[in-house]
Amino acid sequence: MRTPRKRPGRPLALLFASGLLAVAPNLWAGPEAPADTGPSDFEQCKTKLRQLAIEAGVSERTAREVLADARHLDRVIELDRQQPEFTTPFADYLNRRVNDDRVRRGRELLREHRALLDRVTRETGVPAPYLVAFWGLETNFGSYFGKMSVPSALATLACDDRRTTLFTQQLIAALRIIDEGAIAAADMEGSWAGAMGHVQFMPTVFLKHAVDADGDGRRDLWHSLPDAMMSAGRFLQSMGWNGDYRWGREVLLPAGFDYALADGRRLPLAEWRRLGIHDAFGQPLAHEPIDARLIVPAGHRGPAFLVYDNFDVILGWNRSEFYALAVGYLADRVAGAGRLQRPPPEDAPALSRQQVMALQQALNDRGFDTGTPDGILGPATRSAIRHFQAAAGLVADGYPGRSVLARLALTPDPGSQ
Repeated sequence: MRTPRKRPGRPLALLFASGLLAVAPNLWAGPEAPADTGPSDFEQCKTKLRQLAIEAGVSERTAREVLADARHLDRVIELDRQQPEFTTPFADYLNRRVNDDRVRRGRELLREHRALLDRVTRETGVPAPYLVAFWGLETNFGSYFGKMSVPSALATLACDDRRTTLFTQQLIAALRIIDEGAIAAADMEGSWAGAMGHVQFMPTVFLKHAVDADGDGRRDLWHSLPDAMMSAGRFLQSMGWNGDYRWGREVLLPAGFDYALADGRRLPLAEWRRLGIHDAFGQPLAHEPIDARLIVPAGHRGPAFLVYDNFDVILGWNRSEFYALAVGYLADRVAGAGRLQRPPPEDAPALSRQQVMALQQALNDRGFDTGTPDGILGPATRSAIRHFQAAAGLVADGYPGRSVLARLALTPDPGSQ
């Protein structure tokens, strides 16, 4: 996998459902669907959903029978309401997802399914190790798809008042999938938010990108690995995957590096080379007319990465930089690469939302503007941290490590790392 060619930037054309999996653009544009805050009005809500589904082209029989059997799932509402109590340090996130067992299993499956994966690569341009990496991160190579009834979960969320329109669209898409005979309603199981099959497609993504690769007349992402892998490849291809090149690479930064450059800006590779960045083994960066951006997910004590266009494609699958880094790293490991040259520190604190708000307020009080405290470590907060670090004589990497917390008289909870 070579370094990527430069290609025009493009906006991500996807919305995202609860941080789980990319949701395709609206496949149904109807009126605002009914909202309901609990099971008491669930039957009335289902009646309205049935009519909306029929108006959107779902057969009357499927809409009637599937929604008649749909049940309000309190657990789905609980999961939808939950917010992570602590931010997850990069080391914890990465080490849980890219470990020796998963790498070993990924390499075994790469060999076992080589013919299939090579076919997907030929037709979509997505190299086999990336397909295996997505498969491993989404369902641990097909070992767990989720146990929720997708029609019931989506009906529950569609009748809730938080994201009614989004989940009504997903429910109607799920009914269309049942209508086409891809799977029986009773067998349509997945995550609490409706992600399904080996690669955890949301129903709208299924409708647009799932394919029948094994020729049995059905698009089956639960029981057909050819269908699942080819569908994953088609989805990535549709978002602009460039099969000739890689996602990015680990790099080494010189002493005294200006971490303000890790703010999302894209610079030519020649500029990063001029700034003293080398690859992970200390070799000069390639002389290629391409752009890249720098990511430092664990501050100056952890690894640094230059990422290319395919990294943005991975973000189209899941809008999380940690997730995209895990996909790229796992793909590299499955392909035979070793561990990171500079692993992330394992003693980084996990901060609760309240602690992040306290951090933001402490920075504001000292004249380093984070905006209104909201508990989210966004660009404004990281910029304020960098300016505070510089004023305090610390490495200005924008990372809320223990040295920053100590200078601000803040203490992470004893239970965090």
